[in-house]
Amino acid sequence: MLTGVARTEGTRAPGRPAAASRDDVLDAAIHTFLAGRRVDANAIAAQLGLGRTSIYRWFGSRDGLLGAALARQLEQMVGYAERRSTATGGERLVEVLDLAVHWLVDNGSLRTYFDQESTAALRLITRSDGVVHPAAVAIVEGLLERAEEQGYRPPIDRATLAYALVRLWEAFLYNDAVAGFQGDVERLSRVQAALLRA
Repeated sequence: MLTGVARTEGTRAPGRPAAASRDDVLDAAIHTFLAGRRVDANAIAAQLGLGRTSIYRWFGSRDGLLGAALARQLEQMVGYAERRSTATGGERLVEVLDLAVHWLVDNGSLRTYFDQESTAALRLITRSDGVVHPAAVAIVEGLLERAEEQGYRPPIDRATLAYALVRLWEAFLYNDAVAGFQGDVERLSRVQAALLRA
C-alpha cells in the first residue's frame, strides 16, 4: 500500500545516502593523480564514503584503478585535441596526436608518477595485457577510423597502425632503460608524421 508518495523508478528510499559510482571513483582517482599525489584506493573509498571492496570489485586492484584513470584521462585529452583541430586527414591525425603528447609531457603529474613509482609506472602503462596500453590503442584506432571517414588512407591496416603509434609513444616518452620519463616529443612528432604519411 502506498502512503500517498509515489516513488519513481530508480529513486532511493528516504534516509539512504547516495552511494558513489564507478565514475565517481575514477574522477577522484584522476583528481588525485593530476594533483601529483599517490592514488590510494583506501583514501578514495573513505573520501567517497564507499567500502574499499566496491573499488576492488570494480577495478580489481590499485593498478586497475590507476590504469582506468590514466586511460580515461588519455581519452579525454585526445577528445579535446580532436575538438580543437581544424585540419583534416593525416594532418589532423598528426595535429591531434601531437597535442595529446605535448599535454602528457607538459603535465607534471605523469613525471611525478614516474619519479615516485618508476618501474611500476612503466609496467602499468606499457603492458599489452594491462588497462592503459589496450585503451590507448583503441583510442588511437578510433581516431584513425574517424580520419578514414574524412578521406584519410592509412599506409597499413588501422589496427596495426594504432598499435605501432602507441608503441612509438611508449618508446619516445618513457625511457625503459632507467624506467623513467624521457619526453622526447620532437623526434616522436617526426616519426609519427612519417608513419602517418601526413
